[in-house]
Amino acid sequence: MKAVIGGKLYDTGKAELVASDRYWDGSNGERHGRNTMLYKTAKGAFFLHRTTQWQGERESIEPLSTDEAKEHFERLPEQEIDFAEAFGVEPEEA
Repeated sequence: MKAVIGGKLYDTGKAELVASDRYWDGSNGERHGRNTMLYKTAKGAFFLHRTTQWQGERESIEPLSTDEAKEHFERLPEQEIDFAEAFGVEPEEA
């Protein structure tokens, strides 16, 4: 999916998938008909891509700040790359 928001192009086909809630459970990969994917562009911008299979709903793209992206990264169970690779820093030790 592509979307121009604030004069910037967000393209899931060119961005790197960072994390999502999509996983194969032996039956399907959809979570109640909806999925959320966190992407990072080549220039380091983050955005969410939300998909749906429900009539009357549309898929969408939402640009995120780095802090918002970190919050989503922590909540999304399928992390495709590690925190340091996604954000350029090691996570702070608890």
